[in-house]
Amino acid sequence: MIGMSRRVIVLLAALAVGMGASALGAAPHPDDPLEGFNRKVYSFNDTLDQAFLTPVTNGYRAVAPEFVETGVSNFFSNISDIGNAVNNILQFKFVSAGSDIGRVLINSTFGILGLFDVASEVGLQKHDEDFGQTLGYWGIGTGPYLMLPLLGPSNLRDTPGKVLDILFWSATISGASSSEERAIIALNVVNTRSEYMDLEERVEDLSRDRYVFIRDAYQDRREFLVQDGKGSLDDELYEGLEDN
Repeated sequence: MIGMSRRVIVLLAALAVGMGASALGAAPHPDDPLEGFNRKVYSFNDTLDQAFLTPVTNGYRAVAPEFVETGVSNFFSNISDIGNAVNNILQFKFVSAGSDIGRVLINSTFGILGLFDVASEVGLQKHDEDFGQTLGYWGIGTGPYLMLPLLGPSNLRDTPGKVLDILFWSATISGASSSEERAIIALNVVNTRSEYMDLEERVEDLSRDRYVFIRDAYQDRREFLVQDGKGSLDDELYEGLEDN
C-alpha cells in the first residue's frame, strides 16, 4: 500500500516516545500511564480531523445519496469479512469463519462486488474480528492504553494487531493500480469518518472530556469483543468508538 512503511514507522516512533514519556511522571490513571503523551496525540489527531477530514466528509455526505453511502459501506464491509474469516480461523471459530467466507462469496457475486448485503438477507451473520482480538483470545493482555497518530485509540496489544489488519487489508486490494489503491483508501477513510458523525454528537452530549470518554469506551468495548459479548456493554453507544 502507498505510504504503508511510513505509517508503520510512525506507529513504532509513537510507542518509543510514549514509553519514554511514561518515565517522566507518575501515572495519572492505572490503565493510562501515558496520558500526557496520549492527550497530545489525541489533540494532534483532532486538529487534523477538524481541519481536513471533517470538511471533506461533510462534502461527501452532502452530495452522496443515502443509497450510495450504503453501497460504499457494504463494499468495505465485504472486504472486512475476509479478515474476519482469517481471524475466526486463528481463534478456532470455524463455524463463524465458514459464515464469513459464505458472506464474501455471496456478496461478491449476487451482491455485485459487495455493494449489496445479500448475505445478511439470507441469514449469514457478520462477525467483527481483528488481529487484536485474536491476540486477546490467546491470552495476551492489553497493556497500557495508547493513542496512535492518525489511527486513534489502541493499546499495547492492539497496536501490532492494527498494523497486521492494515497490511492484510492492503493485500486484499493489491490487484488494483496505484491510483486505484489511493482512491479506494481515500474513500474508505471518508466513508468511515462519515459513519461516526452521528456517534460523535452523542459523545459531546455525554461527556465534557471527550478524551476520557473515548478511552473508557474503547477499553470497555475491546474487552467486550475479546470475550465475544460475554459481559455488559451499551453496544449501541460504543459501536465504532475504537476506530474514532
